[in-house]
Amino acid sequence: MIISASRRTDIPSYYSEWLFNRIQNGFVLVRNPMNIHQISKINLAPDMIDGIVFWTKNPSPMLSRLGELNKYTYYFQFTINPYGEEIEQALPSKRKVIIPSFIDLSNKIGADRVIWRYDPILINKKYTIEKHIKYFEMLARLLKGYTKKCVISFVDMYRKYCQ
Repeated sequence: MIISASRRTDIPSYYSEWLFNRIQNGFVLVRNPMNIHQISKINLAPDMIDGIVFWTKNPSPMLSRLGELNKYTYYFQFTINPYGEEIEQALPSKRKVIIPSFIDLSNKIGADRVIWRYDPILINKKYTIEKHIKYFEMLARLLKGYTKKCVISFVDMYRKYCQ
């Protein structure tokens, strides 16, 4: 089984203590988002888990406890993009916290297990194509050697949310 932790919320940033408690207890209860009355108990024993994918914009709350994950295969999808507080509230300083955390994480687990996500790419008057190119180039220079892969995507406005 592969655990995706999590695209719905940033577990490494906001719920890492909860995550480590769940790992220590050996299970997690998961509510089905399509049927709120259906709850599954997921066994988190290392021999039951093929891998864990951590999706985050800030793994720093987990960095001192990565040793507790040694029995698991895991990697991080780490998003860094150019947006400010008007789009990404409550995110610490990229220069002071996020980029140093990326480098620290890579040094601890290896560049092949930290995938940089530059997404979603939003084009508007403030975040122009030129600004994205400049910011992407700057990040690529800073992250060189600390990751082996970068994933990009563009904003996809779902019909359901755009009407």
